[in-house]
Amino acid sequence: MTDRYARQSVLPQVGAEGQARLAAAHVLVVGAGGLGCAVLPYLAAAGVGHLAVVDPDCVEESNLHRQPLYRMADIGRPKVLAARAALEQLNPQVRIDAHPGRITPANAPALVAGAGIVLDAADSLAVTYILSDACQAAGVPLVSASVLGLSGYVGAFCATAPSYRAVFPEMPRTAGSCAQSGVLGTAVGVIGTLQAHMTLALLLQLRPSVLGRLVSVDFQALHFGGFSFAGAPEPAGAALSFIAPAQVRPSDTVIDLRSRAEAPVSPFADALRMEVDTLEGADPELPRGPRIVLCCRSGVRAWRAARALQGYGHHDLALVALGE
Repeated sequence: MTDRYARQSVLPQVGAEGQARLAAAHVLVVGAGGLGCAVLPYLAAAGVGHLAVVDPDCVEESNLHRQPLYRMADIGRPKVLAARAALEQLNPQVRIDAHPGRITPANAPALVAGAGIVLDAADSLAVTYILSDACQAAGVPLVSASVLGLSGYVGAFCATAPSYRAVFPEMPRTAGSCAQSGVLGTAVGVIGTLQAHMTLALLLQLRPSVLGRLVSVDFQALHFGGFSFAGAPEPAGAALSFIAPAQVRPSDTVIDLRSRAEAPVSPFADALRMEVDTLEGADPELPRGPRIVLCCRSGVRAWRAARALQGYGHHDLALVALGE
């Protein structure tokens, strides 16, 4: 063992056995933004042997206040490639796989199946549900985190713990973003570091296990909270599931919930255009036969519309989050 890991391997909770366990680990990190930029350096520095990073975005100057993994010279470069270059400089012993694209319901199962632990650092509720479903099916732990404004949380789901759906069976009616609501860089760093710590705790098999636990932080009051959800039951009945655009069938009835001002052209040529408030206000009397696919940018409006349609007696439903 090199001097690189001496300060952590001397811990009785780590030792040579724990360090070997870290070196053999394969962790999938979905998101190379604020949370990912805190998570990735700590996992690489700790000697996690194989990191796979998924993100579709390029580095922008507005990222730099909370994403210190990147430099001015990285602006315009795909985040996963810039992150890989920085991490290889930090620890050349770690293998970094860069996936410059979106995580989708189509590619998530294969990416999750190859990992020992999955980290949700994507800042997207749709991605969180997609990853939770894939992790639950594969029996893989999911460490999910979120930060907005001056609050955030991190929790460890799936594997032997309840899924994200068990704790959060419903999406909120609206979802903010860092661009809309703002975020403090230090808040992202603290939550990302907690996410990395939970991941190391799982890899090192520390007891008590962090599975089934959620930690929340109010950064304005400097208050730490949280709870155990180890006994939370999985939701009954069929889940509202996300599908990839390529998984939409010709026989589906597609409803694009974005306004024409928001999206003048739908990727689905025959899509109906409705707004979620209108759909929630009255039964649109859609045909009962084909599957109904509901689309919006983040997935939140699609979820709301699906719940309304369930109330009208429709049950063959799927959701698509189209992104930016």
